[in-house]
This record gives sequence, structure tokens and C-alpha cells, in this order.
Amino acid sequence: MNTVQPATKAPATSAFDRRTEDVGNMVEFGHVNIRVPDQLQAIVFYVMGLGLTRDPYLMTGVDNAWINVGTCQFHLPVGPAQVLRGTVGLVMPDLDGLVKRLHAIAPRLKGTRFAYERAAAQVDVTCPWGNRIRIHAPDAMRFCSMLLGMPYVEIDVASGSAAGIARFYTEVLATPSVVGKDMNGTFARVPIGLGESLVFRETERALAAYDGHHVQVAVADFSGVHRRLLERGLVTEESNQSQYRFQDIVDLGTDEVLATLEHEVRSMRHPMYARRFVNRDAAVTNTVYATGYEAAMWRTPPG
Repeated sequence: MNTVQPATKAPATSAFDRRTEDVGNMVEFGHVNIRVPDQLQAIVFYVMGLGLTRDPYLMTGVDNAWINVGTCQFHLPVGPAQVLRGTVGLVMPDLDGLVKRLHAIAPRLKGTRFAYERAAAQVDVTCPWGNRIRIHAPDAMRFCSMLLGMPYVEIDVASGSAAGIARFYTEVLATPSVVGKDMNGTFARVPIGLGESLVFRETERALAAYDGHHVQVAVADFSGVHRRLLERGLVTEESNQSQYRFQDIVDLGTDEVLATLEHEVRSMRHPMYARRFVNRDAAVTNTVYATGYEAAMWRTPPG
């Protein structure tokens, strides 16, 4: 006669930190949107210089360009220049090749604010209109398995605002956010998806006026976030069935505006949620070519 074996009791302690596998309500970081006055210069900088890939399927005209970075994008509609109040962080696999490309485009961007500086395992770059981009070499400790991507967008905010910003994202966006301190001061980190985050960095410097640049995220509890924003009068645009926008991040106790950054919020049913992007290997050219190696790897292989 078969007997059912009693279930084995799980040990009281585990060798694994299960919290490292948690994904908050903000399940995807999609893009950073900044207007550019000259699309040709933007293509020179983002495609020829940084070595990124223009989306071959959408926004292929002369009034906007979508630039792929692993699983994220820059959106570059043509218009008066916008400058993000902070720094966009990228990971790229070949900083030596990057520096060579940046050196090559320098004559084409003469007279603009374009600049770059190499420092060990990172390159600090300024776009022709003043946006700051920091490119890191892959680092398993900091960026897990990312080889090509946009691991963070760092926003400058007023001194003393980090704790309130973290609470806003934790309670309104339902994403566990933390306040920390490092050699550059106090910050609030908001994790998004599998490997990206928004970082709000306190600064004593005067902040430039907000000029309308925005970021796009997707959330799992789409209606819950909308309801909590609506209760506080923070929804600024009812875009469509699967998208809305807000821009003010407020102190939940006083309603004081702590930071302003427009968020394009999408649901997981949005047609472009988790859309796969084409990424080229910038090291492959017509003079240095190998069949089948045109595509860039954006994650390290298993093992």
C-alpha cells in the first residue's frame, strides 16, 4: 500500500535574501524625452558619437527620433532645447571605442556645448545642448548583468527633500523606495523594473526652471496609482485608456511640491509595453564587419 510522505518542513533560516528578487509596482522604465532644436546634430551625437541605435520602425521622420539603449530609449522631438535637471546614466561595453567615436564627432559639434571626459571606468559626456550623460563600463556589482542600457536617471532636487520624495513613491506609486547617503550627499532611490531606477539627488545649487522634459514608466497597479494621484489633484493629462501623466512630486503631509518631473505612466496593457528594441554593435562597421555580429548584447550570457 502506498503511503503519503509527510511534507518536509522548510528551515527557519535561508541562505537566500528573497527580497532581492522583488519587483515593485513600477515594472518598466521606458524612455527619457528631451526636445532638441536640430535633429541632424542629435543624430551625430546619439548615433555617431554614443554609438546608439535609431529605432528603425517608429518615429523615422525629421521631426522626432527614438534612440534605443538596451531596453530603454531617448525620445528626441524637434523643438526648443530641453535640459534634464540631472544626469542620465548609461552602461556601454566598450569605453575605449566610445571615446574614439566622441573624438571623431567633435569637429561636427564645434560651437555647441558638447564635451566629454574619461575617468577610469566611466565617461562623462555633455550633449550639444547641455544634457549630462554618464557612461559606465559594465559592473556586475552595480549594474548586475547589464551590458548596454540606462540603469538610472538622476534628478537634482532641493536639500531636505529626499525623504519626502521616497515616501511619495512608496505610498502613491506603491514602489518601495529608500533614502541613502554617499560621498555626493543624500539621495532617494526609486527602483523600476529589473535593473533601472530614478535617483533624486539633493543639492545646494539653485535649480533651473523646469522646462517640460519627461520620463515614461509602466506600472502594474495602473488604476490604483491613478486613483491616488487623482485624490490629490495631481493628474495632468488623461492621455488614453492605457496612459496618463503627472508631474508634481509632493510632500504627503503638507502637499508642498518637492520636485517636478513629468511622468508618462502606462499600463502593462499598453501596446508598447515590453516592446523589443533593435540594438546594433557600434564596433561593427562596413570596414570591420563580421556576418551575424551586427546586434549588440544588452545582457551578459548565462554562466
